[in-house]
Amino acid sequence: MTAETKIKDTVTSNDVVLFMKGTKSMPQCGFSSRVAGVLNFMGVEFADVNVLADEDIRQGIKDYSDWPTIPQLYVKGEFVGGCDIITEMTLSGELDTLFSENGVTYDKDAADKIREANG
Repeated sequence: MTAETKIKDTVTSNDVVLFMKGTKSMPQCGFSSRVAGVLNFMGVEFADVNVLADEDIRQGIKDYSDWPTIPQLYVKGEFVGGCDIITEMTLSGELDTLFSENGVTYDKDAADKIREANG
């Protein structure tokens, strides 16, 4: 199975996927930690893919999305963005809307707390 096939299978078989350095319980870079932290705090169920464990996936995800950096968040098979985009979307409420429109369960109160703390 090629890296592209593995990536496609992963993003289409999970509602929310984060390709990251490390895991959701032990991120290994600040940007991955920030995005995983937001998702964890908001109570979002998501699959995490540690790109450090597989060089083919690490490069493959960049080719798949045509996006040069990691982490990368996918919702319902669609690429959403990296750390800066997810941070902006969280603070603007766009991430809440994206989750709601796609039937992804999340804690609205937790999302509001993130915005209050950063407002």
